[in-house]
Amino acid sequence: MMGSKERQFAPLCNQSIEDLVPADHLYRHLDAKLDLSFAREWVADLYAEVGRPSLDPVVFWKLQLVLFFEGLRSERQLMRVVADRLSLRWYVSFDLDERPPDHSSLTRIRERYGLAIFERFFERVVEMCREAGLIWGKELYFDATKARANAALDGTVPRFYWKAK
Repeated sequence: MMGSKERQFAPLCNQSIEDLVPADHLYRHLDAKLDLSFAREWVADLYAEVGRPSLDPVVFWKLQLVLFFEGLRSERQLMRVVADRLSLRWYVSFDLDERPPDHSSLTRIRERYGLAIFERFFERVVEMCREAGLIWGKELYFDATKARANAALDGTVPRFYWKAK
């Protein structure tokens, strides 16, 4: 007899995301090796003393790492993926009943921090990864694909150069 499956979900009784994300998952490993709490101190002077609580800066930085590790191209896409995957919710500390922040919040935070803070943060994370043995610096991979670009049509290169040959 052919079975038929209807979509019915019971509440998760006595289970949490903690139970559902495998112990050997990449994001558990990252969380154990990379303590990003230093970032709060770096940006503390960019926040007011009173008002509505912001997104935790550590959560923001973890989201930026997810953006990198998952190869995502936008913060909109990032937030869709975070809302959908248990391991990412676990990593950024959002329970099943919590709504992740809107992508526009990430944009405002990124603009508030500025490029200098981003560069400093990622330099520190690379150093932490090296100290934790997550990278070793013996191999280098890069993409050297050549592609014709049309970004500088009014630049110093004559226009006829860009025509198909």
